[in-house]
Amino acid sequence: MSTPPPPPTPKHIVRSHGAQVNVVCFSDDNERILSGDAVGVVVVTSTRSLRALANWKAHTDGLLGLQEFEGQILTHGRDNKLHVWKGVFEPSRTLGGSAALPGLQAPQLCYSLDVNALNFCRFGLLPLSSEKRTDDCHALIAVPNLVESSYADVWTLPGKQRLHAAIGKEGQTSPALDGRETRNAIGIIMSMHLMSVPHPHAADRTRLRLLCSYENGSVTMREYTRDDKETSIEGMGWDVLWSVKHHVESVMAMAVSRDNSFALTVSADHLIGRYNFADAERPETREAACAVYRTKHPGNASVTIKDDGRVCAVGGWDGRIRLYSTKSFKPLGTLSYHKKSCQAVAVARSQPQLLPCTSEGGGEGDEEDEMSEVEKEERARWLVSGGQDNRVAIWSLIEFGKT
Repeated sequence: MSTPPPPPTPKHIVRSHGAQVNVVCFSDDNERILSGDAVGVVVVTSTRSLRALANWKAHTDGLLGLQEFEGQILTHGRDNKLHVWKGVFEPSRTLGGSAALPGLQAPQLCYSLDVNALNFCRFGLLPLSSEKRTDDCHALIAVPNLVESSYADVWTLPGKQRLHAAIGKEGQTSPALDGRETRNAIGIIMSMHLMSVPHPHAADRTRLRLLCSYENGSVTMREYTRDDKETSIEGMGWDVLWSVKHHVESVMAMAVSRDNSFALTVSADHLIGRYNFADAERPETREAACAVYRTKHPGNASVTIKDDGRVCAVGGWDGRIRLYSTKSFKPLGTLSYHKKSCQAVAVARSQPQLLPCTSEGGGEGDEEDEMSEVEKEERARWLVSGGQDNRVAIWSLIEFGKT
């Protein structure tokens, strides 16, 4: 009888945080890991040297969201602020290979946006294509409404102009017996994802869609269908395409596939919800398109999807990370390191987007810095996790083949 293989162990442990790690992510070029904790500290770690490139207190309260965009870093905190910082890059190897890399000062703050952080809901960023950009609008960002946490707003970056206000308000009120308006019991928004889709009647235009998960366990997709106005108030013009409720508890995390074709949700219950967007729009296929899968493990805090859309990772309250096929939800393995809840998981890009070389960057043309194709492929299989034990674990996944 053959002995089972030993359980996988992390490739590396990052011990730069002194508090619970709330959020982790990779840069688009896989060169950096960003992590943020419960006291507002952000750490940028090089995936080459596995050393910290920056470590600073970005917020006065816990982190909700982190993302690199156009050489800048977006940080979203519980202090009702969204900050945009100058990017952090790997120093040139010509500076030396000492254990203490230079330049660990806080990056420069570019600008900030006031947000409502009552709910634990990170922003949803939609970068715009080059032909749609203006000087004041390189991306759209969705955040909870400034007044009511069950509604959403959409702003421009870097212009900070609100294009759409109180998305979800229209159709969410009903008159009570005494004539007053009462909101439907969906609760606050727990997560959101902003995307654009081709216009149904104009090949050169697109329409905005916003996917939201809620405190009552439901998930709703809305589309802005007005073509005569680029802005909206009171949620007008945002039509509900579909809404389903699979979870019996609040949605704790939601992940959307790289190609915007489906989403997954997890909760305190033992269920994983899957939502296929195209089929969900048709009533006759909605039930099959929005399915729920029962696992043996209740209490899940985080979820992420690999770029190919075939494998997902779910971080549990027991600290374990469970891998599943996104098609059959067959278990593919378990990663165990964190002693407490695994609050965040993220996967590297399978086809990293290389950034142009900058003066701060680490010499893209330096032969010493060049990575082999094997090393690049191995790094593209990395998964990173953050937990209540203040640790960030870096894992190297195997190739799962057809799942």
